Amino acid sequence: MITGRRYVVSGRVQGVGFRFFAREAAAREGIHGLVRNLPDGTVELEAHGDHEAIMRFERVIRRGPAGARIDEVLVDPAPPSERHHGFRIDS
Repeated sequence: MITGRRYVVSGRVQGVGFRFFAREAAAREGIHGLVRNLPDGTVELEAHGDHEAIMRFERVIRRGPAGARIDEVLVDPAPPSERHHGFRIDS
């Protein structure tokens, strides 16, 4: 079953390779979507894929890369989408 999620991650998540970390985690799980820095210092992710893969991806995102500090992860459901192919980093 394809699932969609939107995440907003706060803490020390910009300037520590979080977007590249997320892209690599998504690639390992076969997840499509995007990740981008937001002006308020948070990082937003949109992820679409198999439910179990999304759950594994979320566990990795909650941990973050070395050098990051994850204070909070807000999660909202997102309708499954076919508009993303691969997982890209937006500016």
